[in-house]
Amino acid sequence: MTDVPDAPSGGGRLTDHIGIGVLTRLVDRDLVDEVLVDTGKREQRVRLLPARVVVYYVMALCLFFGDSYEEVMRTLVDGLRALGSWSKEWRVPTTSAITRARTRLGPEPLRELFERVAVPCARPGVPGAWLGTRRLMAIDGFVLDVPDTPDNDEEFGRSGGAKNPAPFPQAHLVGLGECGTHAINAAEIGPWNTNERKLAQKLLVAFEPGMLVIADRGFYAFQLWADAAETGADLLWRMPAGPHLPVVTPLPDGSYLSFLSDPKVRTRRAVQKHRGQTVLDELSGPTVRVVEYEISNRDGSHELFCLITTILDPDVATSVELAEAYGQRWEFESSLDELKTHQRGRGAVLRSRSPDLVKQEIWALLLTHYAVRQLMSEAAEQADIDPDRLSFIRSLRVIRRQVTRQAGFSPSAPDGGPRLHDHRDM
Repeated sequence: MTDVPDAPSGGGRLTDHIGIGVLTRLVDRDLVDEVLVDTGKREQRVRLLPARVVVYYVMALCLFFGDSYEEVMRTLVDGLRALGSWSKEWRVPTTSAITRARTRLGPEPLRELFERVAVPCARPGVPGAWLGTRRLMAIDGFVLDVPDTPDNDEEFGRSGGAKNPAPFPQAHLVGLGECGTHAINAAEIGPWNTNERKLAQKLLVAFEPGMLVIADRGFYAFQLWADAAETGADLLWRMPAGPHLPVVTPLPDGSYLSFLSDPKVRTRRAVQKHRGQTVLDELSGPTVRVVEYEISNRDGSHELFCLITTILDPDVATSVELAEAYGQRWEFESSLDELKTHQRGRGAVLRSRSPDLVKQEIWALLLTHYAVRQLMSEAAEQADIDPDRLSFIRSLRVIRRQVTRQAGFSPSAPDGGPRLHDHRDM
C-alpha cells in the first residue's frame, strides 16, 4: 500500500474527517484512538488507510452488506466534497489494499470497542426491561455462515458431517442481551460445534448483581448454574427433562423450594426432618425455587415449563411474575434475528475470507447492532414510548441514509439526541 500524506483544503488529512454518521456519537474518534493505542494498533507512520479509518470502515461494511468494498469506502468519503475536505489526490483504495489494511488492524480493536461501548441501556420503567429492581437479561446462541475458504473451514468447521456437509463453514456465537431494548451487551465466538454452555461460561464476567439472567433449557448444567450464581446476578433458567427436583418446601404462590444435585458427586439426595421442619441434607446442592406451569401451543398440544430461580422469596417475585419474565427471553431471540437476518441480509454470508477477519467482522456487526439499538433506546425514551414500538429495519434505513449524507459528521439533534422517533422516517 502506498503511503499518501493526503492534505485536503479544509486542513488536516482527508481521512481525519471520515466517520460513520450518527453512529460516531457512540463510537467517537477519541475512543477509537484510545482503543488503538491500548491494543497496539496505532500506526507510527501516515498511511492511505489509517487504523481509525479502517475501524469505521469495517463498521460501515456491517451497515451496507450488499455493497462492494470500494462502494462502501465511497459511501464514507462521498459527503466530504461538500465539506471542502476532499483531496483530489486521494483515491478510493482497491479491494486488496483494503483487505491488507483490515489484516493489519486485526479483530482485537473491534472486540475492545464492543466491550467498552455495549453496556445495558434500559432506563428504569422501560416496559419488558425489569422485574422489580432487577434488569432482565438473556443468553442465547446462533451461527453465522462464513466464506468457504480452507482457513475458515479449518478454524470454524461446518455442520452436516462428511456425508452431508453444510455449504459454508459456520461461526458459533453466544450472546448476553437486554430483553427490554434488544441490545446485545456481551458475546463469545467459537467454531460451529462449540458447546453453547462452554461459550456461556466465558460470558459470566458480564453477569452483575441487579441482573436477572434468563436462559433456555439447553444452557442448564450444574456447574454452569453454580458458577453463574456466584457472580451475584439472579438466575431464571428453564430446566431440561431429567434432573430430579424434590419438593422440599411448598410456597403459597404454587412454587416450591428444592435443591440441585451435582451429577459428579454421589449424594444421598435425602430429605431429613429437623425440629419438625423439612431441611436439606448437607450433601445436597444449592437451594433453588421451582416454578412449573403449562402452556397451550397453537396446534392444541400442551407444554410443561419447569423454571428454576435464585429468587427464593415469593414476596420478591411471584411465580406468575417469574413466568411472565421468562417470556421476555423471546425478545432477545428477536435481537439475534435482527442481527443475522435484517442487518446482515437473509441468507447472506459474511465477507471475510480468513478467521481473523471473520472475527473482526463479527465484532463490528455486534458493535453496529448495539449502536443502532442504543440510539433507538434513547429515541424511545425521549418520545416516552416502548422501544418495541420502533422498527429496527426502519431505524437501520435512517442511519444508513445519515451515513451516506453526512459521512464526516457526528450528527445529532439540536438537543444532542437522535431523531429516530421522527414518524416521517419510522
